[in-house]
Amino acid sequence: MNNAILAAGAAPEEVTSALERGERLLWLGGPRQGLRLRGADVFLIPFSLLWAGFAIFWESSVLAIPNSPFFMKLWGIPFVLIGLYFVAGRFFADAKMRDTTVYAVTNQRALIFSGIFRRETKSLTLRNVPEVSVVKARDGSGTISFGSVPPFAAFSSGFAGWPGYGRNLPPQFDMIDDVAQVATLLRDTQRSASA
Repeated sequence: MNNAILAAGAAPEEVTSALERGERLLWLGGPRQGLRLRGADVFLIPFSLLWAGFAIFWESSVLAIPNSPFFMKLWGIPFVLIGLYFVAGRFFADAKMRDTTVYAVTNQRALIFSGIFRRETKSLTLRNVPEVSVVKARDGSGTISFGSVPPFAAFSSGFAGWPGYGRNLPPQFDMIDDVAQVATLLRDTQRSASA
């Protein structure tokens, strides 16, 4: 979904049904689409190749031994599957999660609609958000975090395609275009809601 300051009537049903009485939609957007690399992948890609390589070597070695115990043949399969997911599958899972994620800013709240198999809605009342952190890339895209970001959070972004990713991170508008414009809108809306 492209980020956009909203024209009237442009919002999907999922978003409009979440609005409360008197609430106005100011911005609607979503994360960048497609397969994307993150900063942590500089370290995670070599590690994932080592993991998968060793797991495949282990499993093929055990299968090549005549009369090897059945348990040993089974032992390496989960590690091979994890390695393959780590090398390639996590990128596709991350892309699918981003494809189904919608962000919205209203005159009162920030909303995040996400989930592949089960939809989840996060609602953040802007006047109660203690901190808004912005990470901006050279091309103007970036991430807005609602709350304090823990140390080494950038490293955990490489696990975006893993189940349970983000449980220890604050809610975020991840990989949005024109992050500075959206951050300004959020700050202005926060000031208006607090007044």
